[in-house]
Amino acid sequence: MSTTSISLPNTPKDFVTSSEHVLIRKDEDRRQLRGLLLAGVQSAPTAPVDVDYFDALRKRIGNHSSH
Repeated sequence: MSTTSISLPNTPKDFVTSSEHVLIRKDEDRRQLRGLLLAGVQSAPTAPVDVDYFDALRKRIGNHSSH
């Protein structure tokens, strides 16, 4: 078994164990992801994401990395 160390801000450190902090952190991440997904659903439609989109993206990334 291995040991993992985490740093806690002073406030939570006084009230929660490290495993509880991990659970709280995961819940915060889940809530943030849910918010991003809901914002995406409510946003205006864009161009379709298809093979042409990914080809253009690869070209753009390839050109950017060579600069």
